[in-house]
Amino acid sequence: MRFNPKARLDTSRVRSGGGGGRGGGGGGMSGGGMRIPMPGGTRAGGGLGLVLIIVVIVLLKACGGIDLTAGVDGAGGYDPGRFQGDSTPYESCTTGQDANDHPGTCGVVAVENSLVDYWQGTLAQQAPNRPFQPEAAIVTFSQGTSTQGCGQASAGMGPFYCPQDQTIYFDPTFFHDILQQQLNGPSGAFVEPYVIAHEFGHHIQSLLGTMSKVKTQQGPNSDSVRLELQADCYAGMWARSATRTEDPQGNVLIEDLTQQDIQDGIAAAKSVGDDTIQKETSGQVNPEQWTHGSSQARVTWFMTGFQNGTLQSCDTFAAPTVE
Repeated sequence: MRFNPKARLDTSRVRSGGGGGRGGGGGGMSGGGMRIPMPGGTRAGGGLGLVLIIVVIVLLKACGGIDLTAGVDGAGGYDPGRFQGDSTPYESCTTGQDANDHPGTCGVVAVENSLVDYWQGTLAQQAPNRPFQPEAAIVTFSQGTSTQGCGQASAGMGPFYCPQDQTIYFDPTFFHDILQQQLNGPSGAFVEPYVIAHEFGHHIQSLLGTMSKVKTQQGPNSDSVRLELQADCYAGMWARSATRTEDPQGNVLIEDLTQQDIQDGIAAAKSVGDDTIQKETSGQVNPEQWTHGSSQARVTWFMTGFQNGTLQSCDTFAAPTVE
């Protein structure tokens, strides 16, 4: 994946939340996210004994239960004037060349800019009654941070989207420490963009009102799985057109997205499938506990978006089965 050196980057929506203690979540709902095995069999949400923490529809409430139904339409709560964060790690990201030289920081900005440009145009064409606003923010952090709408966030949660404050949160160490080291996932240049695009897909679901459709939380064809697979499909839609996205001056943002990049995205999707994670953490596969979908389903729906490029083709809630 190569960015256009001449492209100009907009850093206004990407911030660092700094570092902090490892909060256990709490106080809010999450629209969706990656999830990872917790070391040592940590119990989550007061009732899950499995070594798995799932950040799908909600953040786990510290030492408490899980409310899987209340207030997940993602309609409000975001006020750009109240956004807190430090732009310091990103303030020097001005061009696509900076993104090529510093993919872990400036590359995040370039991908975010590409996603914004793509979804502005796509919603205008395919869902004109659902304008692309507000724009999602991205907050990166080290170990832990406080969110405006979803309580405390920790690195152990993996990347997630909070509909209450319209923000994507993640600790960049997730990609090496968790995805690669614990889940044996890929390390290619397109892995992080795929994950960011998946989380951005949850923002699109928030804007479209899709999150209110989620009633069932577990099972291979549950609403929770359909929500996550649709976010994968939306990531594929963006990847299909990523090399045609532009900065405000009309410069192409992403110069090259290779077949190897797409294969890296597919490999990342496989590594966070429910069946793969269950094998890695417990050695057994139980489809009735799935919340994100199997590895094959995640690849299938990513490629559905990549090959078709339409919101209609990504309507997982209309499909008789998604596995």
